[in-house]
Amino acid sequence: MKRRIYGALLDWKNDKDRKPLILRGARQIGKTFIVNQFGEKEFKEHINLNFERNPEYKEIFTTNNPNEILAKIAIYTGKKIVPNQTLIFLDEIQDCPKALMALRYFYEELPQVHIIGAGSLLEFALEKEDYRMPVGRVQYLYMYPLSFSEFLVALGEEPLQEFVSDIKNLSKVPEKLHEKLIDYTRKYFMVGGMPAVVKSYIADRDMLKCQKIQQSIISTYKDDFAKYAKKVQFKYLQKVFSTIPAMIGQKVVYSRIDNTVKARELNTAFDLLETAGVIHRVKKASGAGIPLAATAVENYYKPLFLDVGLMHAINGIYGETIRQKNLNDIFKGAVAEQFVGQELLALSNYYTEEKLYYWTRDAKNSHAEIDYLIVKNEEIIPVEVKSGKKGKLKSLLLYLDAYKPKMALKISQASYHEEDEVLSIPFYGVEAFLGWELKM
Repeated sequence: MKRRIYGALLDWKNDKDRKPLILRGARQIGKTFIVNQFGEKEFKEHINLNFERNPEYKEIFTTNNPNEILAKIAIYTGKKIVPNQTLIFLDEIQDCPKALMALRYFYEELPQVHIIGAGSLLEFALEKEDYRMPVGRVQYLYMYPLSFSEFLVALGEEPLQEFVSDIKNLSKVPEKLHEKLIDYTRKYFMVGGMPAVVKSYIADRDMLKCQKIQQSIISTYKDDFAKYAKKVQFKYLQKVFSTIPAMIGQKVVYSRIDNTVKARELNTAFDLLETAGVIHRVKKASGAGIPLAATAVENYYKPLFLDVGLMHAINGIYGETIRQKNLNDIFKGAVAEQFVGQELLALSNYYTEEKLYYWTRDAKNSHAEIDYLIVKNEEIIPVEVKSGKKGKLKSLLLYLDAYKPKMALKISQASYHEEDEVLSIPFYGVEAFLGWELKM
């Protein structure tokens, strides 16, 4: 499968001032696959040390001396390590925190060695072992499940993906092609972006098989919680993980998750799941200016789940997605909101951990809410995910009146349309909009 992050890996490889790289992201989103593909294509030698599969590799990192570590790797693998020609891949690095700490010494003493670490639930392992990240000595790349455009490419629709990724073409999409793309969007809602599920769908077009794989992934996550989390945390992680997918698009109120548990305990579980990339907070911001983080309310947020397909699996809403004509009506609009938020993350800058924001106003007899606020060209753009082909824009109009942004964005299953300050794009046009150089 082609992944956009491959280009960022190439940039890292060719950077003269590079640091050891840590690929961050949730379990089973394709980190191992993309690094192995990268190593095989771009280096003369590729060494993969998987600490979960081969625990004996942990013995390599009983020292922090990079030269001694390289000598041990050569002995264990029988492969010669040549700087600038060999990629060392430390897979499932959370199982060997000492390897993570050793990366700082590679940066300081052997920067010419290409070394990548990847793993899931890193913070769980670090907390358990009382280690800290080597801040300033490593570079991070953040990875997510396949975006919708990557899904299209995986389905063999690369020319179509290239066409609709250019915003100048969105207004030229014929009705029949638009309907085809909306049908693909519906399929993506159910399949999602987890590589194993996408691979199965490509091979068999069998949603029942896809559902079984999704349930297996969910079980794997729960097993991970038991393996890495402290015993006292485990039950709270299970509770939040299982409940949040039904709360997409709603303000998080911990008493609705479990009114018998202290909010502090559930908040700690939420924090851990967020740092592991399983859940994301969409924080309330005022919309009055940038940076949005400066006006964000820390304890007022909506959740976003890892993957829209897994959201279907946990909530059991495949049938509703198939039946509903309007994509935004599925699960009271939560699926469409999950899709857009997931796209905003997957299409963001890989070098920083993207944060999402929304806007809400609670006044007497008047509630208004904007699903997302994004920043482009130093301008805040309100984003509304609307129902069906029409959908009222009351909240968007209130926001426009209050803050006078130069433009607003509406995302729905309707075709591309411009009207005054509001640009309406279809679900499949998110990539095109984010890649568009705005002229304001």
